[in-house]
Amino acid sequence: MSEEIGKEFMKKTQYKFMGPSAQSKGLSQPPLELDYDSLKQVIDLPSPKELDIKDISLREAIEARKSIRKYSDNSLSLMELSWLLWCTQGVKDVMGTRATLRTVPSAGARHAFETYLLVNRVDGLQQGLYRFIAIDHKLIPINLTKNIAEKITKAVLDQSQVKKCSVAFLFVAVVERMTWRYGVRGYRYLHLDAGHVGQNLYLAGENIGCGVCAIAAFEDKALNNILNLDGEKQFVIYLLTVGKK
Repeated sequence: MSEEIGKEFMKKTQYKFMGPSAQSKGLSQPPLELDYDSLKQVIDLPSPKELDIKDISLREAIEARKSIRKYSDNSLSLMELSWLLWCTQGVKDVMGTRATLRTVPSAGARHAFETYLLVNRVDGLQQGLYRFIAIDHKLIPINLTKNIAEKITKAVLDQSQVKKCSVAFLFVAVVERMTWRYGVRGYRYLHLDAGHVGQNLYLAGENIGCGVCAIAAFEDKALNNILNLDGEKQFVIYLLTVGKK
């Protein structure tokens, strides 16, 4: 049965089954970014233009890149976190209300991801769950309760690196942002885009002496519930842990 589900997904997302998209029907485009409570504390991050990060060659980064699950107890600086966020979802330009141009590829510049962070050890930040406001390059706290790391670790099948890393990146797919243009085919593109983001994080980590481990094994419903996501219109698509080697 499980094999048939995979085959059905590949079949039903072929072009011949696409039908007219919401864009072709003249329906309004979804926002480029989710709203947030402007009354909440917003945390400024070091500007991408001011980041002082060691340069290494692309070849060095590619050859050094590997999945690392064990990390030192050293914290990341706020500048290093800003660097990783810039490399994975940094906004280079905003094209009015039509699109954002970012540091990663995305089908049709749809950029359907929101970035959540489980912060364990980052200088200047309280432990807890945050969301990255990409267009303004800022953070907003989501859940700073003491047991949030334990809850997320349990939802990720008790993979201990989640609570032992410096920070975990949780990429959330906002489905309508992609399917507005591509219909059901857009579900394929969401997963392709996740790969682009993950590789950028791996390579950017090499610049700051960090190891990265990508995680796709998690209890979807449990993890989505922790982030208050409905699991259909918005859901966690990918999770990666980061820590100093």
